Amino acid sequence: MASGPGSSPMAQPSLGSSGPDGFFRKPREAASSSRHYRPPCSLPDVCPKEPTGDARGLCEGPSVVADQHRWTVYNSKVNLPAALNDPRLAKRESDFFTKTWGLDFTETEVMPSFYLPNITAEHFSAYLQETAQREKIHERCRNICPSKDDLSLPNVTNNHDKAKEELEQVPKIFMRPDFVLNDPATFNAVLPWSHFSVAGGKNSRDGASSRLLQEKLSHYLDVVEVSIARQISLRSEAFFHAMSSQHELQDRLRETAVAVATLRARTAAMERVMCRGPLQALKDTVTRSNCTKLHGKLKLMAAVQQTQPTVQLLLSTSEFVGALELIATTKEVLQQELQGIHSFRHLGSQLCEMEKLIDKMMVADFTTYSRSDLNRSFEDDSQVLEKDRLQSLVFGLLRQRKLDFLDIYSEEMMQAAKGIIRQCVLRSVSQIEDIDTDTVVKIQDQMRLMTFTQWFELLQNVFEHFVLFLTRIKATLSVIRNVVLEVLDSCQRNRMADASSAVAGGNSRDNEDEDEEVSGGSGLRPGEAELAYLTHEGLFISDALSEAERRGGAAAQTKTHTQTRAETSGSDSASGTTESSSSREQTTNTTSSLPTGGTTSIEDLMPSDLELGRVANNIQELLYTASDISHDRCVKVLLAKAKDCSLERLSSAEFVCVSRAVEGFVKETEALCCRRSVSLRGALQSQANRFVHRFHEERKTKLSLLLDTERWKQAEVPAEFQHLVDSIADGHITLPERKPAGTEDKKPSDFLLVDGQKYAVVGTVLLLIRIFLEYCQCVNDIPSIATDMLTRLSDLLKHFNSRSCQLVLGAGALQVVGLKTITTKNLALVSRCLQLVVHYIPIIRAHFETKLQPKQYSILRHFDHITKDYNDHIAEISAKLVAIMDGLFERVLSKYEVKAPMPSLCFRNVCKQMAKMHEAIHELLPEEQTQMLFLRINTSFKMHLKRQLSRLGVINDGGPQHGLVVVDVAFYTENIQALRSLERLDLNMPEIWEQKR
Repeated sequence: MASGPGSSPMAQPSLGSSGPDGFFRKPREAASSSRHYRPPCSLPDVCPKEPTGDARGLCEGPSVVADQHRWTVYNSKVNLPAALNDPRLAKRESDFFTKTWGLDFTETEVMPSFYLPNITAEHFSAYLQETAQREKIHERCRNICPSKDDLSLPNVTNNHDKAKEELEQVPKIFMRPDFVLNDPATFNAVLPWSHFSVAGGKNSRDGASSRLLQEKLSHYLDVVEVSIARQISLRSEAFFHAMSSQHELQDRLRETAVAVATLRARTAAMERVMCRGPLQALKDTVTRSNCTKLHGKLKLMAAVQQTQPTVQLLLSTSEFVGALELIATTKEVLQQELQGIHSFRHLGSQLCEMEKLIDKMMVADFTTYSRSDLNRSFEDDSQVLEKDRLQSLVFGLLRQRKLDFLDIYSEEMMQAAKGIIRQCVLRSVSQIEDIDTDTVVKIQDQMRLMTFTQWFELLQNVFEHFVLFLTRIKATLSVIRNVVLEVLDSCQRNRMADASSAVAGGNSRDNEDEDEEVSGGSGLRPGEAELAYLTHEGLFISDALSEAERRGGAAAQTKTHTQTRAETSGSDSASGTTESSSSREQTTNTTSSLPTGGTTSIEDLMPSDLELGRVANNIQELLYTASDISHDRCVKVLLAKAKDCSLERLSSAEFVCVSRAVEGFVKETEALCCRRSVSLRGALQSQANRFVHRFHEERKTKLSLLLDTERWKQAEVPAEFQHLVDSIADGHITLPERKPAGTEDKKPSDFLLVDGQKYAVVGTVLLLIRIFLEYCQCVNDIPSIATDMLTRLSDLLKHFNSRSCQLVLGAGALQVVGLKTITTKNLALVSRCLQLVVHYIPIIRAHFETKLQPKQYSILRHFDHITKDYNDHIAEISAKLVAIMDGLFERVLSKYEVKAPMPSLCFRNVCKQMAKMHEAIHELLPEEQTQMLFLRINTSFKMHLKRQLSRLGVINDGGPQHGLVVVDVAFYTENIQALRSLERLDLNMPEIWEQKR
């Protein structure tokens, strides 16, 4: 117990006196009075509750001052042994207060009281000086006089030994802790039944045994009772002392209770007079702050309550972005500002359902927009339909992470492309009376019934519509792409701004910390006005300061929100003229009533930079897909017409028109979409290959028929063919335009004049020239088929060479045409025709070379092979002519005899045949070729003549036979040199004679 002012241990001098022996004598009355009427001692106040940082919880507990006259928890009784014997503790604790404040209380440092002085040894110096003399006397008396316990020690020892001997007489079984008579063994040991007779009757022996046992047990009981009484008598003084101390303690507790009641009454008066007013003022301040917060919360709840009607109004005007932002802001307010409000417990789930509904509405609206944009009439000049609506939809879909909206646009794009084809075909068929739409239902069949002109107009119309279609798609996708890029740029700018603001905020906090260190913390915080009230409620000082800061910050924020709502409430009175404007105003009013600062959370809803970049790439890919779809639908139109081989039967000019239209459409789409689509080009190439195959087969068949009917006679050359050859000489490797009939007055000529040379040709070669010009013209019109056409032209030239060789050199014309024989004139004419073709092969090669890619030049080697084949054929014809004369010389000169008359008949026949040969070929072959041919024939003649002279034994000896031979040779030389263009031919006739050895 704490010592009070009336219980000081210091003795007053007047209360006692010292005797002559120097011993201090304590007055009896003073001792008795101090025993029963000691002044009350003040007890410490009850311990406050454990601080938890919750001021409201502290206020709910009873006050020891205000509630002193009514029963509280402080009047409850406590079982001290149960409180002290805590099984959870590792050891006994001497402090009672650890039971209330927990195990950690003893380990924490208790702050010293500001109202109690620090007691040191100096405070007891005066007391020690006064009691030093008496302490010395007390020590001297204790050493001289033995204590009471020491005087009675022998008696106690003797009594203890005697009691011990008596207790040893009692059997040990009675001293066992597990002594229980219920146990049969224990019962038999205490009452030995063996001493008693088991017979039913009683005798004197059994009675004596029973009395003896009863006396023995009574003796044991007396010994134990005497021992207990002796122990009680030895400790009687301690019992009496304890009883007297208990009475004294009760008296002191009653006095203490009276003192505490007095203290509490005075404290209650002090509270009523000095504290209640200021505390009430602080309570009123806190109450006003709470009311202000409550008013703000109620206004916020009113704004949140208007969320659903406002969202419905926004959805009615398709303001999806505003509705989504309002829902997001409301959800954020519900999670932060209005968390735990019972009336709004279902609003969060309702907003989530509305958000899902808005997602479905946006997807449906975007689908409707895409369908209406892609299927609208092409007479509409606007490229983008409702641009603002599209931007709003795209932003809303991005905000909801509905990144698959491009797939919806792609599907609608596919359906719109099919609709364009169907619409164009129906419009074209409606203008054609020959097609019965009731009988012919399928669009493909209707297109096959069209003439080429009608179908080509349809194809051009389809191309025009698809160009407009792609133009609109590109404009729409550009708007979508701009929205995506704006969102991406906005996210990046906001991220940079947040980073810079975070850096600036860190610097400002550092500056504030430095200012606080300089000022030493002497400044008052905004919430320190409530510090006393919060501390009174039971909070520590640090918790009170934190609570004051929190309340101050909340009050400032409430003030800001109140001002914001006051400003926005002024604009609520303005009413719009249209439904859209009124909905926007209501949205503005509703969202302005909600706390700001949700920008970060809204930005978090946006896709990441990687996802936005992927969407931008998908937009470009979607434009590529649109180009591919357009080309695929045009391929359907092309294949529908080509199914019955209609395109293969087109003329070259018609197919060229189709090719040019396709190439023009492909180039326009490449310029629009920046993509080289291959499907339409591939289909055109496939049709071109079929066209080339048919084109080549027709001309090859035509050439074969001409060769099979050719009689290999010189044909007249019409003026148009001469004009054709002249245009080739001028560098125009094309077919000239047909002149109207009757405008050509020139007559056909006998020869074809090419580069100053005359060519005697057959009619088949003239048509062959026109045919390979058709090949060149087709390559000019369709450059993509250059390689295929070159291969087919090579095949055609090879076919002409091989077939002419079979008919003339192989004498196939005898059976095919019915010629009687193959004459030298036929051979010379074929040779000249082949030479004409060889003349044009380099020109054709150069023309095709301009149409090929450099990596395709290797295919030009076909012309080198063809030229070699033609030259070999020409050489074979020349050899055939020489062989004909060689056989004649061998047959005639084998009968030659050197005898008169001269010239001999043999030489006359030889000269006659030579003249016929010259007459047959001199107009067909050029002069140089004629001379070369006759030189070879002359060489053959000299060889056979020399062989015959050697057989006859005629030598160059000047004899008569030699003279006759000279006459014949002179006749031969004269006749040969008399032929046209052979006047200067050196025959070198001396070679017929054997050289003398």
